[in-house]
Amino acid sequence: MKLSLGPLQYFWPRERTLAFYREAMDWPVDTIYLGETVCSKRREIGTREWIELADQIAETGKDVVLSSLSLIEAESELGVLARLVAHGRFWIEANDLSAVQLCRNAGLPFVAGPTLNIYNQRALAMLVEDGLRRWVPGVEQGHTLISELRNAMIEEGGVMPELEVIAWGRLPLAFSARCFTARALDVPKDQCGFRCIDYPDGMPLATREGRPFLRINGIQVQGEEVTDLAPEWEQLCALGVDMLRLYPQAEGMREVVTRFDGLRRTHEIPERVGFRNGYWYGEAGMRMAETSA
Repeated sequence: MKLSLGPLQYFWPRERTLAFYREAMDWPVDTIYLGETVCSKRREIGTREWIELADQIAETGKDVVLSSLSLIEAESELGVLARLVAHGRFWIEANDLSAVQLCRNAGLPFVAGPTLNIYNQRALAMLVEDGLRRWVPGVEQGHTLISELRNAMIEEGGVMPELEVIAWGRLPLAFSARCFTARALDVPKDQCGFRCIDYPDGMPLATREGRPFLRINGIQVQGEEVTDLAPEWEQLCALGVDMLRLYPQAEGMREVVTRFDGLRRTHEIPERVGFRNGYWYGEAGMRMAETSA
């Protein structure tokens, strides 16, 4: 089974981001996703620099995928996406149907990201015809839902694309045109001052009772808990998962990658380090906070 380093969901300073990926070049991951998926205003690294970084990483022998925004709202954002597709060397992670259309028109293979909302085999088969080569199910699609879709796809004579499952990180739950970080800090979205950069792992949000609840990350809302599917290794293998996605975090990412690399090499099931993912078991996502074993 392969490992991927998912796209960076947070807004980090330019030098910190570049240093992170320089280090990641030596990590035992097979694929690295690059690019901005949350907010187009985050321009510490521009489109040209993302492509240059992709070229550098590809020279190390790793596969690189360029990720698109999850919510495209302006012509300028569509223009950036068109530049990524026009480059032509790397697959695109399509997190919006605009990316699917551009990849299809260009004949470029793409990855269906977790925000593309694929819930049945006919939608998946249609996208495979358009050039889909790898599918990352939505965060709420657990073991049973993925298994049922996969079986239905095969029964109808379809060819399953590669299956990539989120195995580590805070889950991206929702996106909105409203910037939650700006709202929390009582500043206008268009004059936010790029305050997301002050929260390298997102802004914690608690309930009125003080219980940790969510993470605010610009226009994105994440779960508070860092989900960990390493103990579900045997289920992942039986399901036919081809790749495990590990989302970047501010500290300790090398150790995370090393742990999962050891798992795939030895098949020795580790103790859970993060939290149990309730979605994986068809339960409420909140259940991940209540049970960590």
